[in-house]
Amino acid sequence: MFRIYILIGLFLISPIVFARPNLSYVDPTIGGVGLILEPTRPTVQLPNCMLRSYPMKKDQLDDQVRYFPLNVTSHRIAYVFQFLPVSGKSDLWDKGFTIETEQTTPYYYQVTSEVKNDLIEFTTAARSAIFQMTFGENDHNFFRLGILNGEGELQVGKRVITGTDHFQGMKAYLYAETDVDIEDIRYKDDEKKQALLKIGQNAKTVRFKYGISYISVEQAKQNLYNEIPDWNFDEVKQAAYNAWGKVLSQVNVEGGTEAQKRVFYTALYRSYERMVDINEYGEYYSAFDHKVHQSDKPFYVDNWLWDNYISLEPLSMILNPEMAQERIRSYVTMYEQSGWMPSFAVVFGDWPAMTGNNAAIWMTDAWAKGLRDFDFEKAYEGIKKGSLEATLLPWNNGPATSLDSFYNEKGYMPGLWPGEEETVKEVDPDWEKRQSVSVTIDNSYSDWCIAQMAGYAGYEKDRELFLNRSLNYRNVFRVEKGFVWPKDKNGEWIEPFDPRFAGREYFTENNAYIFNWAAKHDLHGLFNLMGGRKQAEEKLDQLFREELGLPKFRFWYTQPDASGLVGQFAMGNEPGLHIPYLYNYLGAPWKTQKRIRMLLDTWFTDNLFGIPGDEDGGGMSSFIVFAMMGFFPVTAGIPVYNIGSPVFEKITIDLPNGKQFIINAHNSSGENKYIQRASLNGSNLSKCWFTHEDLAKGGIMELQMGDKPNLEWGSKESDTPPSSNDYQSITK
Repeated sequence: MFRIYILIGLFLISPIVFARPNLSYVDPTIGGVGLILEPTRPTVQLPNCMLRSYPMKKDQLDDQVRYFPLNVTSHRIAYVFQFLPVSGKSDLWDKGFTIETEQTTPYYYQVTSEVKNDLIEFTTAARSAIFQMTFGENDHNFFRLGILNGEGELQVGKRVITGTDHFQGMKAYLYAETDVDIEDIRYKDDEKKQALLKIGQNAKTVRFKYGISYISVEQAKQNLYNEIPDWNFDEVKQAAYNAWGKVLSQVNVEGGTEAQKRVFYTALYRSYERMVDINEYGEYYSAFDHKVHQSDKPFYVDNWLWDNYISLEPLSMILNPEMAQERIRSYVTMYEQSGWMPSFAVVFGDWPAMTGNNAAIWMTDAWAKGLRDFDFEKAYEGIKKGSLEATLLPWNNGPATSLDSFYNEKGYMPGLWPGEEETVKEVDPDWEKRQSVSVTIDNSYSDWCIAQMAGYAGYEKDRELFLNRSLNYRNVFRVEKGFVWPKDKNGEWIEPFDPRFAGREYFTENNAYIFNWAAKHDLHGLFNLMGGRKQAEEKLDQLFREELGLPKFRFWYTQPDASGLVGQFAMGNEPGLHIPYLYNYLGAPWKTQKRIRMLLDTWFTDNLFGIPGDEDGGGMSSFIVFAMMGFFPVTAGIPVYNIGSPVFEKITIDLPNGKQFIINAHNSSGENKYIQRASLNGSNLSKCWFTHEDLAKGGIMELQMGDKPNLEWGSKESDTPPSSNDYQSITK
């Protein structure tokens, strides 16, 4: 009888005892082979923390680790120090670690070598990390250590190594220790930039731990001692496991396939890669004024806002609104330190990539959602200055140019005719060029956001000014052609022009087919330019069906970022992320449901090819998280979410305020992707959208799913999501 009771008890609690933790679904190798451009990387770090690393390989098909960067200082563009255990008597300076097996997780990486069966393990804390090496043979074993960026130096003692690595106008500092004596030191040259540290042949398992700092070697040492005071590798690993388990358990899903859960939780993991806090226990170095500051507040860097304002920052506003506001406060501080609101605020300063005043969009989005714990006046001053006084040119920062004066007067960025020579010295004439149409549309959107901020503050003259500027996108829409189109300085449409093939002369990483839909702040006005809702819907249908007009390899010569193609729609680049949801605004939400499911099933799979374009440190992955949960923030700055088609039968979001937002998508499956009816907190929901306030205060959304579209649900004009002029009615 006692055994029966035990069995009954185990059966009753088995869903808890044997539940698979969300962390176990994460596979950092997903997308590890780039379709055209960059692969994803299996980054090991704590969520949003300063120290990041991964094995440096060409991609996930490469069977050799060249080295481990001791820190990824900025996602995909800057690294410091290199480390690799090596064995043997020759070729040690160039030798790689040939892989037999790998284990990749967010908190721990393990790799074994072929033949010798050497084992490398790695795990991390916030500003420090530890390697553990188990050598398979009593051979000549070494740690190969070096700087990565030309300038710097290593100093090696019996068990302590220090160093500096200069990069992008600043320095990273290293303090490291080994748990065995270093028997011999070989420097590659007199400058002490590369070193081989000989480990005793009898030392089978050895450890190397280190701290990184942007302040000093002494601070790097303090970072290490604060976080990894002893040699307990498993303890550090467990703490990292716990940190990831906590953030990944904030969203729980039921239903769906194992593969879909792997895709979802891997995407959620990647949404925590950045921004990263570089405060080092009460002080931080800022590249925005090149000073060390005393502060007990986080200082967040590494944000590619052109990519991330769309869905990564909105996801943070849901899951961790306090961190979201800390990030904005960091940007405002950078503005105070440098005099300009950053574009891409990376660790070494403002990296002025891409186009648009995206900080304006991000901060307006937060304010509209009630996240207002930042200095409004200083933020507004910075984003207004970025619009009226800074240059709008791609990949530039600093004061306005002659082209900006033209923009302010005429309301569009002028393009050059084919073969016309560039005359403005600030423009990159070889690659990025003017991107004249994209610059006009992107800044129309950000100016609309500044108008909202002006309205909040009661600055009516500013509000009127920026509302007028927000309509500039209409100056580059050629109504008789139905496309955005470049104009020259005389106001003439540039010919010949094919919407498919125009590159960076006129557009940013995409063509006119994508930027036709980029005026996210004034969608109903855009549809009117296209001839009305019916014509806009037909044009949207055609986007997914349009021929490339060239063999793919020739198309990609002009449009290398246009990956994940469905017709002319590019799933693999951020400017297209919102486009499948535009059917909601056109009274055909069932088409959004159909398209989203097709795109997820086609391009976001649980294998090495599972990301259709550059992931951009959460820019693409956050789209996956939203899309699979069943909703998406189409227009940052308007605090509403468009409803799509949830992949899972139940999604539970644990909100930081202790409440839950739950979506029950009854009978959801690959076939049952269409919403038949909906309710929110027990009330019928005929709209295909809901507000951020609905989500933030917690609630339950019920969706009945089926295998045939309900053509009536969400089809009335009154049920479509708000845009531009409609917006004020839901925020007062």
